[in-house]
Amino acid sequence: MSDTDFLAERFEAHRPRLRAVAYRMLGSLPEAEDAVQEAWFRLSRSEAGDIGNLGGWLTTVVGRVCLDLLRSRASRREEPLEEDRRPVPVAGPEQDALLADSVGAALLVVLGTLTPAERLAFVLHDLFGVPFEEIAVIVDRTPAAARQLASRARRRVRGAEAPRTDLVREREVVDAFLAAARDGDFDGLLRVLDPDVVARAAGGVTAGARAVARGATSFAHLARIAEPALVGGVPGVVVRDAAGRVERVLAFTVVRDRVAVIEVVSEPERLAALDIAPAP
Repeated sequence: MSDTDFLAERFEAHRPRLRAVAYRMLGSLPEAEDAVQEAWFRLSRSEAGDIGNLGGWLTTVVGRVCLDLLRSRASRREEPLEEDRRPVPVAGPEQDALLADSVGAALLVVLGTLTPAERLAFVLHDLFGVPFEEIAVIVDRTPAAARQLASRARRRVRGAEAPRTDLVREREVVDAFLAAARDGDFDGLLRVLDPDVVARAAGGVTAGARAVARGATSFAHLARIAEPALVGGVPGVVVRDAAGRVERVLAFTVVRDRVAVIEVVSEPERLAALDIAPAP
């Protein structure tokens, strides 16, 4: 395998995450693909052997490309391309982190009101876990200023009014996801997952339908004992241990009859902050 082929293979391994970052920044799949392709061009022209953290380097490049595009939009007073995206509605200051993690599908609506720098700081840190030290380099601010950008964005997202949803239909979509997961039905999972679905858990972020479907097949044993619930007002499931204590919660954002965001919560302090109710 040539050096170019090896580099391209490494890049392709990062493509789903890079596309997820760019899409949530730009709200347009064609523009997101263009941003990711630009990252490949820059990588192919660089001294790749000197890059210690390829994933971080690529995320920084995509972030800068997206920031330039957003600033260009603002200067031309253009409206971003919009899709119907909705947040997981949660309330209360203790749940800021959960909202930030699960709001990926709402960015195209709510974050359209933010400045480009605020949007970038929120998406990179709160959705994809990029440290403020790295974000600061992209936006040409101090880490403290980058933290403030994300904080302002988070407050505005939290205060946004969630649109009305069809909970009955969303529950049907979630039930179809669970049935496919229980049966190990990979194709069935792909049918109910948005192509750009994001699943976030304590261990990190998984982006893209095929990657999320592969992870869901390992959830089969838990899917069999999962109980339907409302989590922060949206369809979810609860998994209990042998003593009946909640040990894991999944909240689903459904957009256009596809699962767009899956939030997996297992940390005790976050579980305690969740608003969990029986499914209607």
